[in-house]
Amino acid sequence: MPVTKFTTPEKYRYQNGFGSYHESEAVTGSLPIGANSPQKPPYGLYAEKLSGTAFTAPRHENQQTWLYRILPAAAHSPFNPREASSYNTNPEGNKMHQIPNQLRWDPFDLDESADWVHSLKLIAGAGDPTMKAGLGIFIFAAGKSMDRNAAFYSADGDFLIVLQHGVLDIQTELGRILVRPNEICVIPRGVRYRVDLPAGPVRGYILELYQGHFQLPELGPIGSNCLANARDFQAPVACFDEDTPGKYAIISKFNGHLFEASQDHTPFDVVAWHGLYYPYKYDLGRFNTIGSISFDHPDPSIFTVLAAPSDHVGTSIADFVIFPPRWLVGEDTFRPPWYHRNTMSEFMGLIGGEYDAKTGGGFKPAGASLHNIMSAHGPDQGTHEKASNAELQPAKVGEGSMAFMFESCLMVGVTEWGLKQCKKVQEGYNEESWTPLKAHFKIPEGVKRISNLVDAGDTNGELDIGKIVNEGAQAEISQNDLPHYT
Repeated sequence: MPVTKFTTPEKYRYQNGFGSYHESEAVTGSLPIGANSPQKPPYGLYAEKLSGTAFTAPRHENQQTWLYRILPAAAHSPFNPREASSYNTNPEGNKMHQIPNQLRWDPFDLDESADWVHSLKLIAGAGDPTMKAGLGIFIFAAGKSMDRNAAFYSADGDFLIVLQHGVLDIQTELGRILVRPNEICVIPRGVRYRVDLPAGPVRGYILELYQGHFQLPELGPIGSNCLANARDFQAPVACFDEDTPGKYAIISKFNGHLFEASQDHTPFDVVAWHGLYYPYKYDLGRFNTIGSISFDHPDPSIFTVLAAPSDHVGTSIADFVIFPPRWLVGEDTFRPPWYHRNTMSEFMGLIGGEYDAKTGGGFKPAGASLHNIMSAHGPDQGTHEKASNAELQPAKVGEGSMAFMFESCLMVGVTEWGLKQCKKVQEGYNEESWTPLKAHFKIPEGVKRISNLVDAGDTNGELDIGKIVNEGAQAEISQNDLPHYT
């Protein structure tokens, strides 16, 4: 089935296409024709430009949107610091712990007392939002809708939201988006929004990208289709609030600190917009999975949904990778992911079901794991034993399951909250998963051992100096004729 069967029906209209130039108006004639900033925009609106890249960025990278709104976003009081939160400062000065140990977390608790803003917990990350470099990894677990007269935005980076439980009804400046489990949503840096919880508490994961923006990965020899197809991404249509009297709070996440300003008009007053910089969502059930139909397990890069490249071709600051239900048919192949050490850091989460590369129930929905740069990992002992002895018939794995990975070329540090304060780190993860592995190596009788030492009668193609000397050869031997190991 190429789409997810949702229990919560869709309630909004969208525009389809990733990276497409969209335009939308909630009132006929509110979009200017043939100009971005006419002297008097239609219906007395203000024109405002929202830039997600530098003005002079190359055309293929440039992201900006023109908004036509009742009042400009600048019309608010000065921002003042708000209370500290887990992604601000902590007793150790927001110290990150860079450690090589494999880590796994139990499911994070729901918190019915927190709204969206106060449920965000920074668990890991690398880099610095002030330098627009790196990324942050959050979990969220909220039980309350945001205040009706409040809006939130992050100046630090783009939010890639992976919902694990509940429903998010997100009102953004550019329109409304409904997000359900097995859907993801990206809200770009600076876009203001508020979050309602129509089905009760919610929980999930966020990758905040401090540099650049997400894009679809290159397909190379795969061709022009498959993986996440551009047509399946959905952007909102314009939808604005009629202003009502009262104070509105604008909450900003700025270098990991909360600030608040107030204004006497709704921030959701964009009547029309056009451009390339907008929030969007995607149904993971539409991912067209690619795999081997002969032998061997391909690299997990074939499961990439979205990528945020670094300045080195083929290496990402962040990749968003999923492991959906799929068929395995490889002949004479160990079908789970192989054991490996990776120059990339791998943070994994589980939206639902059971991950096919782990047994024993230690990796649970709403939990997570981190295998940092060059930290060895792979299938646990039970999975290895089962896969090594399975009858290799075509088999579908991951039914009812969806696991994902945030992968980064950066060494990811763990916050004090993620390592200690959350009290969810599983003790003995390594011992449980890989210490029980048994050695099966055995040399069959009659098989010859091959020595790594040079034998006088076996020079491996090198010049045998000893033999030449012993036979009284003339000493006219050039340096280039000598073996390199002399």
